[in-house]
Amino acid sequence: MNDSTLDIKAFLDKDEQKDLLRLLTAGSVDDGKSTLIGRLLFDSKKLYEDQLDALERDSKRMGNAGDHIDYALLLDGLKAEREQGITIDVAYRYFSTNNRKFIIADTPGHEQYTRNMITGGSTANLAIILVDARMGVITQTRRHTFLVSLLGIKHVVLAVNKMDLVDFSEERFNEIVDEYRKFIAPLGIPDVNCIPLSALDGDNVVEKSERTPWYEGISLLDFLETVHIDNDHNLKDFRFPVQYVLRPNLDFRGFCGKVASGIIRKGDEVMALPSGKKSHIKSIVTYDGELDYAFPPQSVTLTLEDEIDVSRGEMLVHPDNLPVMDRNFETMLVWMDEEPMDINKSFFIKQTTNISRTRIDSIKYKVDVNTMEHLSIDNGKLSKETLPMQLNQIARVVLTTAKELFFDPYQKNKATGSFILIDPITNNTSAVGMIIDRVEDKDMHLAEDLPMLNLPKLGIAPEHYEAIEKAVKELERQGVAVRIERSTSL
Repeated sequence: MNDSTLDIKAFLDKDEQKDLLRLLTAGSVDDGKSTLIGRLLFDSKKLYEDQLDALERDSKRMGNAGDHIDYALLLDGLKAEREQGITIDVAYRYFSTNNRKFIIADTPGHEQYTRNMITGGSTANLAIILVDARMGVITQTRRHTFLVSLLGIKHVVLAVNKMDLVDFSEERFNEIVDEYRKFIAPLGIPDVNCIPLSALDGDNVVEKSERTPWYEGISLLDFLETVHIDNDHNLKDFRFPVQYVLRPNLDFRGFCGKVASGIIRKGDEVMALPSGKKSHIKSIVTYDGELDYAFPPQSVTLTLEDEIDVSRGEMLVHPDNLPVMDRNFETMLVWMDEEPMDINKSFFIKQTTNISRTRIDSIKYKVDVNTMEHLSIDNGKLSKETLPMQLNQIARVVLTTAKELFFDPYQKNKATGSFILIDPITNNTSAVGMIIDRVEDKDMHLAEDLPMLNLPKLGIAPEHYEAIEKAVKELERQGVAVRIERSTSL
């Protein structure tokens, strides 16, 4: 093995050990999201020569930056995006510096692409919200910030872009920051940093700019390299959704999955849900050998001291720290399907590795993502006709599942507090949800709101009532609820 091979191996080994930061960019149309990411890649020397040649050539042919290089072309990959100068799909880019690896999701700014932003931000640790220094905090800024808070992202950078167009005014920057901090205060985002920059010229993107002597902070890249995200993982509540039962021979039985949260050690006592049976961890197995302990988001195989029955969709936890186990819960739901919601329809719910039938019991209110206003039938802002959710709408709803799920509130545990709804006919992902908590009885679906089977009116004889009631109970287990009337109403 020659020296060059060793150098490459050492480089790859070092790169593998680096911390990974997932981030998204969001902002209004033409705020400069794609330009900012392109500038990060360009100034951090993360482009190959053929990419640079193509960028210069495309900038002259279809760029929107005048005589400058149009860095946005590095991200706007679809033909429609390049022609319109906008972002439609979520564009992912990977790069690394000497200190950290990054995966960047460039998300669309248009309201009709809210579902794309939810998709891009679902795994993000940090969000960069861009505003145009000339326009300040606008409706889209508020909408994107609300979505970021909904996704539980704990670190936000307000990037005040195009400072060159306001002569790098400290007064203008402070006006925007003050307005934004007033808006964001009730949303409970713990870490908010504000940086003045010019993505086109590179001010405060990779290096501190001499044109903002009044700004005492660090550049955007310096902040991204140093922001502390280790505490974002829930290391307290051990949750291990079982993905697969591994039995290569009669002497080995292991439970494969990803540690969703918490820390598990050899010898720890664990409980299997829903059975409640207990055992101790015999070994923690990986491809590279056994471990003494595991933590999120490691994928491992756990073996137990005792032979207990555990299947896919079930969960291993510490007996003294249990998740919520319930069939009814409240959630913030984002509708992702072009087909409007059918409230009477039954869906599949996929939460961790678990799949069940579910129904929508009630919609408490919808959220106007531009004004944060709650719209409901009670306050007169919705009618029964406008209550069902449409594409990109967000609402607080109550769900009932056919079997118990094991979950935590989303703000406490993203992995066990999130789910998707699947249309059983089309297999489309109809919605994504963030669980708030188990539901109170008073918030459950009222009996008079359910469809009714009036057995005498349907001409059904009393001797068949018991069989029908059994069938109705089975329907309820599958997420479909109806009520039965035994007597004819006068």
